[in-house]
Amino acid sequence: MALSRIIISETGEQQIIYLKEVGGDRTFPIVIGLFEATSIDRRVRGIVPPRPLTHDLLAKAVEQLGGEIQDIYINDLRDHTYFAQLRIRHDGELIEVDSRPSDAIAVAVTVDAPIYVAEEVIEEAGR
Repeated sequence: MALSRIIISETGEQQIIYLKEVGGDRTFPIVIGLFEATSIDRRVRGIVPPRPLTHDLLAKAVEQLGGEIQDIYINDLRDHTYFAQLRIRHDGELIEVDSRPSDAIAVAVTVDAPIYVAEEVIEEAGR
């Protein structure tokens, strides 16, 4: 999946990002918070903050501990809530860390990691 659109409303509490299938036509929205939307938007536009933000801190901590963020995986949709995992490669082992999709996408954009979505999640989101 690729990040295709970010909608930031300065007057509303909910922001929306759209993921689009790479090589396909399917797309779906995810409602996220203002902090995550702003962080993602800044990264996409190439704006580097003067000090590290939370997503920078997490990415740097993984790196300093010898790991690499392999990708993120949005793996479930329950009661209109998405669930995701940061998938970290460390010493040849794959470690899956539960995450909110918004945080996972912000980290993925920070380190340029791929975004994957389970087929059943794409199908359910399209209904």
